Amino acid sequence: MAKQIAVVGGGWAGCTAAVELTQAGHHVTLFEAARTLGGRARRISTDRCDLDNGQHIMLGAYSESLRLMRQVGVDLRAALLTLPLQMRYPAGSGGMDFVAPRLPAPLHVAIALLRSTGLSREDKLSLARFSTTARWMGWKLAADCSVAELMERFDQTTRLIQLMWRPLCLAALNTPLERASANVFLAVLRDSLGARRSASDMLIPRADLSALFPDAAAKWLTARGASIRLGAKVSGVLRAGVGASPDDPNAAGQPWRIEASGSAVGGNWTSYYDAVVLAGSTVATSALLQQHPETAALASQLSAFEHEPITTCYLQYGPGIHLDLPFYALIDDPENQRWGQFVFDRAQLDASQKGLLAVVVSASTAAVAQGQEALVAAVAAQLAEVFHRPELKVPGWSKVITEKRATYACTPGLARPATETPLPGLVLAGDYTEGEYPATIEMAVRSGVAAAKALK
Repeated sequence: MAKQIAVVGGGWAGCTAAVELTQAGHHVTLFEAARTLGGRARRISTDRCDLDNGQHIMLGAYSESLRLMRQVGVDLRAALLTLPLQMRYPAGSGGMDFVAPRLPAPLHVAIALLRSTGLSREDKLSLARFSTTARWMGWKLAADCSVAELMERFDQTTRLIQLMWRPLCLAALNTPLERASANVFLAVLRDSLGARRSASDMLIPRADLSALFPDAAAKWLTARGASIRLGAKVSGVLRAGVGASPDDPNAAGQPWRIEASGSAVGGNWTSYYDAVVLAGSTVATSALLQQHPETAALASQLSAFEHEPITTCYLQYGPGIHLDLPFYALIDDPENQRWGQFVFDRAQLDASQKGLLAVVVSASTAAVAQGQEALVAAVAAQLAEVFHRPELKVPGWSKVITEKRATYACTPGLARPATETPLPGLVLAGDYTEGEYPATIEMAVRSGVAAAKALK
């Protein structure tokens, strides 16, 4: 039986839930307070050009993300650059060069390790021992601990930690090794180092993050009769009879009342639904859950989540400036003002962005504290040094974009809430819900799928 369902929040989780529910035959209204869908993975407009609010890498293992993108009509070959699993540093920068060949797993990792440069025999044996033991353990610890402790237990070398495990942990969990969950990190490694070769492929978006899925989802939803209300801030998710006018004919029959405001709903607006998906941030969702005694404990749980920022420094040079590879890993050293962890040559993803480099700084609290001007100068100086190209020290212009609450801090044993809440017909969708993955696009999509299943 078709239901009227409200989805509150138009990020990747909310868009996924809306698509899945519409596909199941329900009538969906998607509310988003911002003017752009995508949440923490979206396009933003600047005074120079449109940019992503952060540079992302996806994995071939992101099966649900890829399925949903196909479903709404995204051409994956055009939208994504597919590269084999790799960790490559600029030549002469003190890093390593590790590239998996296109061979069946686990041979692809073994050959990559044998061919890798910049690692000693001890480093290579250390990685091989880790991979073998983790596979034998099923990529899971009986009791969670920090990634730093995991590295110590597995006798990983200092250099391997610096060049492989630390940057991978920061990129995947956006949490420093000393505070990051070993079990969540192992789940990511299981689907990269320990999975079939195609699952370990690295997928870099060519399209901007809004075009990659949210824009296509909106078009797909609209064509099938769903309603999308951008610029509509939801302030109340209430049970229909609570505080409703007794003569309101819509108050009967549908148990949930949505109160929203904004130009998209003509000022203040109230409507009724059979069910609601809360797909906003932990902060926004907690505020709405506090409106019900039954979900007060859940609201407190979400309020206690700590958050980590991610910063992307965009540096624009002349059109003749380019890198030899689409992206490189960088050795960060905050004590010496080396903040960059990865650099992307945007021109190799989008021909219209010639000369534009994107430098990613995960868990960027200390970097942001330097101030934007100082951070840009430090990152540009880092690039000039590691690539041995003095011209990179002076970009023509720059833009620093920081998502202050990009992810939650993925700490050991973190209790993440279930999809279903104590109130029937009210479910959660977000990368913070129960699941093996950290706060990634794939986890957001999986949560949206789970929320839709709970209401079907």
